[in-house]
Amino acid sequence: MSYLPLAPPGTTPLRVLTIAGSDSGGGAGIQADMRTMALLGVHACVAVTAVTVQNTLGVKGFHEVPDDVVAAQIDAVVGDIGIQSAKTGMLASSVIVTSVADTWRRLAPGVPLVVDPVCASMHGDALLAREALDTLRGQLFPLATLVTPNLDEVRLLVDVDVVDSASQRAAAKALHALGPRWALVKGGHLRSSERSCDLLYDGADFYEYEAPRVPTGNDHGGGDTLASAVACALAHGFTVPDAVGFGKRWVTESLRAAYPLGHGHGPVSPLFRLS
Repeated sequence: MSYLPLAPPGTTPLRVLTIAGSDSGGGAGIQADMRTMALLGVHACVAVTAVTVQNTLGVKGFHEVPDDVVAAQIDAVVGDIGIQSAKTGMLASSVIVTSVADTWRRLAPGVPLVVDPVCASMHGDALLAREALDTLRGQLFPLATLVTPNLDEVRLLVDVDVVDSASQRAAAKALHALGPRWALVKGGHLRSSERSCDLLYDGADFYEYEAPRVPTGNDHGGGDTLASAVACALAHGFTVPDAVGFGKRWVTESLRAAYPLGHGHGPVSPLFRLS
């Protein structure tokens, strides 16, 4: 696949901010975001929202970072370093979602923002308080350039059970009605097909992105990796459809390069970039 251009040595690269939780197992969250961002040649900045206790078998617990500290991290990065795009991951609670939304309106309303609405881990462990769903829909979605839910998150957010292409389109329309400029309904969890089809919608047109389904049980961090790759492409000035296409290719290759780890689900791996 083709890669994003790298900044010449000694020059300042583009900067992308991830606002997300930390994964102690190193497979998802901020750790996955930073792996992809580094391998795509951007400087990754972080605003940590929560510290999780997890490994390849699941999430054992998490500790939220105070919402004012989350806001202060964003303020510190944007005010000094500057960013060309950002993405969110685990936001944990309604107060953190509100804090991120308020800070974004104040500091970076014109910067591309990818919202990955992380509600639960791949093992089903809750990573967002249920009462925060309304806050996510009402406050952060209208600020998003793009939202990237998986099918489980789609069900929680808009109460649509995606089982085929028709329901996937219905879900995209329902998500777009919540206010983001673009909605991407990922099809990776729709196991009824040998191909994985993601569907992008802007309120008028649909764009489909297909790739062969990669047969692996090591898929931890796939959503984070996709959203991070899209955010990096947006920082380079890609259009949203082109950025999503790039992200789809990137996560497909990362799935092919995934490796076993621990006793559960190993991580997807962008380390293919180095080979």
